[in-house]
Amino acid sequence: MTIIEPHIHMFSRTTDDYRAMYEAGIRVVVEPSFWLGASRRHAGSFFDYYPLILDFERERARRSGIDHYACVSVNPKEADDLGLAREVLAGIRPYLQHERCVAIGEIGFNRITRNEEEVFREQLALAQELNMLVLIHSPHDTPEVSKRKGVERTIAILREMGIDPERTILDHNTEQTMDLARDSGCWAGLTVYPYSKLNPRRVVDILRRWGTEHTLVNSSADWGVSDPLTLPKVAGYMRDQGFEQEEIERLLFDNPRSFYGQEPRFRPQYDLPFIDPATYQR
Repeated sequence: MTIIEPHIHMFSRTTDDYRAMYEAGIRVVVEPSFWLGASRRHAGSFFDYYPLILDFERERARRSGIDHYACVSVNPKEADDLGLAREVLAGIRPYLQHERCVAIGEIGFNRITRNEEEVFREQLALAQELNMLVLIHSPHDTPEVSKRKGVERTIAILREMGIDPERTILDHNTEQTMDLARDSGCWAGLTVYPYSKLNPRRVVDILRRWGTEHTLVNSSADWGVSDPLTLPKVAGYMRDQGFEQEEIERLLFDNPRSFYGQEPRFRPQYDLPFIDPATYQR
């Protein structure tokens, strides 16, 4: 089956990953902006990074028969530096208007601070002004941070600002937040990530309770212990657990196509050829 990966950080993956993804049926990926392992200190570092995910990764993916899109933002993990974030946002519009940018994201909360909220609101306002889709990061559950409280605050802000939930993904949900995501009207994102998020069994349990409608599953694969082949493996696990092929295809193809298809720039090609690496030109 053909799979759309709606949230993966290919900047941190190898060309072998692209090849394996192609062989497993992944034909389209969306790469949100994220933290690079160390917080950036200068706005120019962001402006150097955005072309990498908008242009260079597009070409790298295309060589492996995969159509690559991106989302642009100040990631929540770097939003607490209010001065730097605002300097970046002052120059971010050309990247948001790039032909391969399909949403503003990831945005939202990391530690649920006042500065993070200011940057979140300012990026939501940009999304409204530019009529953009929105991809929202929900914080990790830690001893200091409650994911549920972060999602509750996120939804309150969305409602206060009049953000259209149909054009919004509320990502990284767990069993503790799916009720909030469903009640919000947003698309609910489930992330399969071995240690800090969900495993396939937990995803299947959530899908059994809440269904596959208005739901996206992603790998969010990045620098950490993660797997760019998560979605093909989820498909196999769902089959083993008795899900119908129609439900699997809805979850892994129809739903991401429907969400991102609200953005006119998202016009994926599913039949790109795989190019022999021996023919690559530097």
